[in-house]
Parts: sequence; structure tokens; C-alpha cells
Amino acid sequence: MIVKLLRPSATFGGISYNTDKIESDKGELMKVENFGALQALEHLKPRDYVNYLEARSATSARIKYPQFHAVLSCKGKSHTKEQLTELATNWLKGMGYEKQPYLLVFHKDTSNNHIHIVSTRIDENGKKINDSYEKIRAYQVLNQLMDLNEKKQIDKDIERALSYNFSTKPQFMMLLECQGYSLQQDGDKYKISKYGLQQRTVDLALVDARRKTYKQDVDRLAQLRAIIEKYSKIHNPAVVPVSKPVPKGMIAKPTGYTSDLAEELSAKLGLQILFHGQPGMPPYGYTVIDHSRKHQSVYKGGELMPLEKLIDPTQFLANNLQEPKIEMLESVDADRDIEDLPAQSVEHTDTTPAFTGGYEATFFLPEISLDLAEDIDDEAILGRNRQRKRKARTNTR
Repeated sequence: MIVKLLRPSATFGGISYNTDKIESDKGELMKVENFGALQALEHLKPRDYVNYLEARSATSARIKYPQFHAVLSCKGKSHTKEQLTELATNWLKGMGYEKQPYLLVFHKDTSNNHIHIVSTRIDENGKKINDSYEKIRAYQVLNQLMDLNEKKQIDKDIERALSYNFSTKPQFMMLLECQGYSLQQDGDKYKISKYGLQQRTVDLALVDARRKTYKQDVDRLAQLRAIIEKYSKIHNPAVVPVSKPVPKGMIAKPTGYTSDLAEELSAKLGLQILFHGQPGMPPYGYTVIDHSRKHQSVYKGGELMPLEKLIDPTQFLANNLQEPKIEMLESVDADRDIEDLPAQSVEHTDTTPAFTGGYEATFFLPEISLDLAEDIDDEAILGRNRQRKRKARTNTR
């Protein structure tokens, strides 16, 4: 999560900037607060908000730059507009702007969801809102808010992972690793880390107890096969490489694979496909995570269908009469994709939480090089590899 403080301004150009976004269907007005009787009127124009803010700011002739304009941006679509609105409201409270007139406008025109905050630095008594160490406080307030949310989210993610139907310990690890956690077995516990710190431990006995209850849902697997066969006719199942962004002039090395079919299944049905293989080499196995509320299971790819059939593009080609188009997918740089506005920025790094209302299209984690040949037990291989490395295979995003 990033908080970006835009340069103070003598005018309230932030109002017109954001209302232009709304009019072009690139933004949505989420909240208007503390504008007094103005809020009771209908069909307000941008100038009405500007006039109100200018009148408030005119009570102090000493302040040359009364506009307060900030942006809170998350990574990708990890936070909804409602979540960002709640976060921005609490952040304003921490910054001393809770009673100030302000607008919150959600923007949806970039790869990263973000919300703009426009207010005035002058309070109702004509005094300036405290801006001492403003950049540092902006980070501190956001960090505190995110930390509180993160602790709750971590507990929720662990509880959710243990509720899934899985047959091996590595499958339990994948449920958390694909959300940015790293796991390391230490005696009879798993150490679970995130944000560079150990966050929790989970008793291995809990994982084993859940693993032993695994039952293969034959009917669901048959349903999934039918779904994949149907969707593979309209969405290309051929795998394409995924790579991390690199500086200009450098060649990006593939770190994993995905496909149009896999992305569609994830986005529309919550069916997550993780391809396994060494970076730069074709995948030779896969795991399926069914996030459907009624099923919530992890399957070895071999339980569903052979990899060769899953990624075979012949049905798609026969249905569309065209050659597959293989392109390198670009990864999103969450720290840069807001608007190109001059700004002072403060960053709070987090990782996209999954399992929080809906499914994201990019569930594929090339950083996790899981060694899962279909004819070899995945628990034996992952256990052996993790033991050799003395650390968990993690998603380091």
C-alpha cells in the first residue's frame, strides 16, 4: 500500500481533476464529508465544492497553499473501492483531518485501485492543520492501520487454509504461499512469515489432522473436467511465459507460466491453476485449487486430467481457426502505476491477500518453483527440496 502526498496548491484543482475522472467514467465519488448544508443539495457542481473550500480557506490569509491532496493506492486489485474508502477515512482521522470537509474519489483507470483525497489545510477556526513531519506521519498512520488489518487477515488466512480439503502437507503450504506467506517446518510446528517477519506458528498436528480427512470428490472432478473442456474451446489453453519486470536494456527471464484459459477460470470461477516447473523450462505438472465456497479443495493435476490435455490448444484452434499468439505477459509495478503527477510519496509495502471476497485473475505464482511430477508424490519432492534449501519455497512478491 502506498500513500502519496501531492504538492500543496493555492487553488483547489484537485476537485476538477477528480470530477473530470468521474464524468469520464474513470472515477467514482465514494464519500463527501463535513460540507455542512451543501451536502443536502442535489446536482452539485465541482465549483460548489471549490467555493466551499475556498471560503473555509479564506479565514486564514497567512496560508498560501491551502489544498490538501493525497492518494492511497493498493497493489493491483487487492483492495476494493469500499475497503479503500474505509482505509482513507481512518487515515484522515489519524492525520487530523477527520472534521475537515473532504471528498474521496475512487479511480479505476489504472492497474492499481486507488483513492484520491481532497480537503483543505485550514480548520473551522482559521488555523492550519498540523503538518509537522507530515510525510513521516503519513507513513506511520498508514503503517499502523495496515498492521492492524494485517494481523486480522493473517489469522483469517490461516483459518481459511485449514478449512480446505487437501491431501498433502505441501498442498497446505501452497494455500498460504500463493498469498505471499513463507512456511518453514520447525519441529512439530510451521513457522509462518510475511512482510519479512515471523507472524504465526501452526501446529503440524492440525495440518496432519486435516490432511487425513481428505476425500476425493469424484463428482466435482468430473464437473471440473467438463468446465475445462467447455472453456478451452473459447479461451486458449496454451501456456505462455510470465516474467518479472526488469530495467530497460535487460532481457526478462521467464519465471513461470500461465494461459488465457487459466486466467479465465480463476477470474470467473475461482479455479486457480498453479503450473510447476523450473524457471525457463516448460511446466511438467500442475496443482488445482478450487476456491468455490461449496468445495474448497486442492487437487493434484493428475487427479483432474493429464497436463498435455490441459494445455493442448487444438480444441481452441479448431473452434477459432487461428494460430495461438504467444506473448510475454507484463507484471504490474504497483509502486508506479498511479497517475503521473508530481508528488512526494511514502510507501507501505504489503502483499495482496487472497480469500477476501472474489477471485483475482492473476493467481499464478512463478516465483514458487514447485517440483511436482505427476508420477511422483509431491509431498516427498517438496519436503526434500525445502529441506535441502533449508527454507520454504515462497512467493516473494
